[in-house]
Amino acid sequence: MKTERSPKEISVDKKIISALEKLIALTPEKDGLPLFVAKALMRDQEIEAVQNYANSVSIVRLGYNDHGPVHMRTVTHNAIKMTEILYKAGVQLSLQKEKAGTFADSLTAVIFASFLHDFGMSIGRQDHELYSVFLALPVIERLLNKFIPGGENLVRRVTIRSLAMEGIVGHMGTRKIHALEAGIILIADGCDMTKGRARIPLGLDNAPSIGDIHKYSANSIERVEIGAGSEKPLRIQIYMSGEVGFFQIEEVLLQKINASPAKPYIELLAGVEGEPMKQYL
Repeated sequence: MKTERSPKEISVDKKIISALEKLIALTPEKDGLPLFVAKALMRDQEIEAVQNYANSVSIVRLGYNDHGPVHMRTVTHNAIKMTEILYKAGVQLSLQKEKAGTFADSLTAVIFASFLHDFGMSIGRQDHELYSVFLALPVIERLLNKFIPGGENLVRRVTIRSLAMEGIVGHMGTRKIHALEAGIILIADGCDMTKGRARIPLGLDNAPSIGDIHKYSANSIERVEIGAGSEKPLRIQIYMSGEVGFFQIEEVLLQKINASPAKPYIELLAGVEGEPMKQYL
């Protein structure tokens, strides 16, 4: 049975493509690999099926918020925006700093990791980041072999694959990661916390569950703005309708930032709309 993308998925896909085209145009190499991979991920029926089922498990079975195709796309878009801001600020990603790969390699790994990071929710919540690695690996290898085939690209494929794996397995902030690229995934994931993510689970007539605080906290987050900082390269500003949103910031996003190699580059501010903002970082 063929699955169809929702209007929201299509909308975020367009944002991803536009952001990638803009970022690739800034680079001297103009390497289109990240864009080719992103478009292939968006069109892949197996990926869509896994993402949809992961969402069903998350929302219907477990009572959590959105962990499906819209969430994974939103995290991808967040990660691309953050990568662009760091690039414009002259911050080298780990592959370039270590002379192990190109900026396009880093960006491709970031796209793989963000687009596939919650695959494991199709199995369950506990250790889902580990399950995501197992489920995402065949997809990553299939697409890398398609776009950069041959023995001459073996090292490049291995590098991108390994970096993507680090981004996926590290996205919960519970396992030590070292690459800046993987650190971006952590924060991009934590930034998808607006009330739209909690809309569906809040509408279901479920008994109280352990995921409730996440739903109600996320429902108070009006918007998250990712932009250039003043003292550090990257600023994240969160606007809330109620103080319950501080749970989402302090127990989810801030914990992820603290575990991220990208933390030194981040400013974090949050507050209830109409009131002074609290600066965390």
